[in-house]
Amino acid sequence: MPVTSPQTQDSATATAAEPTLRAGTLGTADIAFFVVSAAAPLTVMAGVAPFAIALGGIGAPVGYLLAGLTLAVFAVGFTTMSRHVRSAGAFYAYITRGLGRSVGIGAALLAMVGYNGMEIGVYGLLGTATQDTLHALFGIDIPWLPVSLAGLVLIWYGGFRSIDFGAKLLGVLLCAETGILVLLAGGVLLKGGAHGLSAASFAPGNVLVPGTAAVLAFAFAAFTGFESTVIYRREARDPGRTVRRATYIAVAFLGLFYAFIVWTVIQAFGDAHVVQAAGSDPAGLFFSAITTFVGGWAADLMHILIVTSVLASLLAFHNAINRYGLALAEEGVLPKAFGTVHAKHRSPYLAGVAQTVLGAAVVLAFWAAGADPYAQLLLWVNTPGMIGLMALQLLAAIAVPFYFRRITHEEGVLRTVVAPIAATVLLSIAIVLVCTHLDLFTGASSLVNMILMAVAPAVFVLGIALARRLRRTKPDVYERFAAEPSADA
Repeated sequence: MPVTSPQTQDSATATAAEPTLRAGTLGTADIAFFVVSAAAPLTVMAGVAPFAIALGGIGAPVGYLLAGLTLAVFAVGFTTMSRHVRSAGAFYAYITRGLGRSVGIGAALLAMVGYNGMEIGVYGLLGTATQDTLHALFGIDIPWLPVSLAGLVLIWYGGFRSIDFGAKLLGVLLCAETGILVLLAGGVLLKGGAHGLSAASFAPGNVLVPGTAAVLAFAFAAFTGFESTVIYRREARDPGRTVRRATYIAVAFLGLFYAFIVWTVIQAFGDAHVVQAAGSDPAGLFFSAITTFVGGWAADLMHILIVTSVLASLLAFHNAINRYGLALAEEGVLPKAFGTVHAKHRSPYLAGVAQTVLGAAVVLAFWAAGADPYAQLLLWVNTPGMIGLMALQLLAAIAVPFYFRRITHEEGVLRTVVAPIAATVLLSIAIVLVCTHLDLFTGASSLVNMILMAVAPAVFVLGIALARRLRRTKPDVYERFAAEPSADA
């Protein structure tokens, strides 16, 4: 059984016990890089924001601000609870403490399916993004499957290496993808946009329009994965502060950055023309803007950086999934082997192998069925994952006030009651918006959308059934589930 208490000796001296994750490795910036990289800012902006503009008009930037504000409210209770809950189980541990073990085990299964859905589907996007880049730059057409399979191997290797290797790599990739967007914004601002700079995007009359609901649905989806800061608690330096700071930094950065970039792209075409431009060529909107205001070389670079943005997102989700697998193996819910940590790299490498094999199986199944890598592999696999993670956020928000009613604490009522209740209401609205606009995400039939929506609740119910079975057949495992570790990690 892997050791669950923290261990600060390096791998050269850790001979008396089985290896553990490398404690004290990640700072605030490192964890923020993981979280923001998972959101894939460049891919979200260039690939999704044009649809938000086409549907919501020039008020689209406010949608990203509202989504960020909602998640900041959620983060208040979430991070307050993180000071008291030291488990590496992240969402499921928080939900267990507030709502009980059965709900917590249901949440654990939902988390595994949700994070896997968010990652595995993106291998389809990797294939199509690489295809588009090679065609645009060199006129080369290649099949998507070899690219996706090569991506699986590359991401496995990144997760196999030490966590500080992953943090440094993601830091470089994230700086590159945000840098190209900043370059675009700088070009637009320096040249004064297409027809001068305008603040009309923030006028109530342009925000309170029917299309705002669709913008909000896209905006909430753009933050998916931000809550994974707590997954790295055991590898963080001063986790009580680092995790909390990284969460707020990630939410603030994404909300403000998304809104700013969308606003600058609107300025690139002008308030009167951007909606038509976004509707007629959404895939080319950002490339057209950067070509006009920076140069064709920058558009070529943006093509390349979209591929690296996708790779960064894949690696961030892969690392999060591996740590969930490690935690659940230590709980006794998943096979013990998944809790094995590599002696040199101190990574949960067998969980990484299992996740890579699962990803390869799904990718090959979609390829064998002749499915489209974007419209079906990406969208059909990502969508249940996105809904599942939003549902976990909702359950975590509900769990906060229940948890603080059960313990003695000195936290204020604003953090333990008011903010979590507000977050519960706002996240419920967000989930409704996403589910009622699911056709915008998937482009699929009503039947397919109903099936995709049903995956998350079905997995959660299955998890509760698993919990009841564990309580009967393995009561010791059930009683230990999400128990507080003996020392902080």
